[in-house]
Amino acid sequence: MSSTRNASDVSGVTPDGAAWLASAGTYPRSTLSHWAERADAPVVLPCGTVFDVVSAPAIFGRRMLDRMWDEGPGSGPVAEFRGRMLLFAAPGTAQRLPALLEWEEWDAHDREPGRTGAVPPLLCHGTGDAVTVPSLTGGTAATVRSGSRWLVAPDTRHPWLPGPEVLLWAAVRAARAAVRISISPPADQDASVYDVSRRR
Repeated sequence: MSSTRNASDVSGVTPDGAAWLASAGTYPRSTLSHWAERADAPVVLPCGTVFDVVSAPAIFGRRMLDRMWDEGPGSGPVAEFRGRMLLFAAPGTAQRLPALLEWEEWDAHDREPGRTGAVPPLLCHGTGDAVTVPSLTGGTAATVRSGSRWLVAPDTRHPWLPGPEVLLWAAVRAARAAVRISISPPADQDASVYDVSRRR
């Protein structure tokens, strides 16, 4: 793998970002060797040690991401995979976030009109779980058509990762915004560009 980013690699995954992703697995060098041969291959990585992942339906996940970048601290790496948004979070988030959501009465069993009904179930992947991440070239036309791409690509060996409180805040605000939005034509899904220099 080259030490410099290929100009044609629109995914933005850097060698340091790839090393960070690979460090989640049991055999990081094997993962990096696999990517060196097939940078277009998605890989299954375990959660719970290097990162947790919060998975949301794509539209709601994009609303959360917009809140995090427009009004908050930014985000860690974020991928889109098969109709869901994968928000990479600090280890431990998957265990704590569901309790915070329940405490906020945002669970599906106690929906108030105009409140929790706007929040879809968030899937929290932590210790003992694994997720499929897009390929290192997860921004090419072919991968975008397949619904697998990086929206905020890993670009460092030590990325800032949001914890459960930040993701709770983003979910609450995204849900409140969704209640206020009337039915309208969908926005251009490629319109959002996230400035990673603002990320903590």
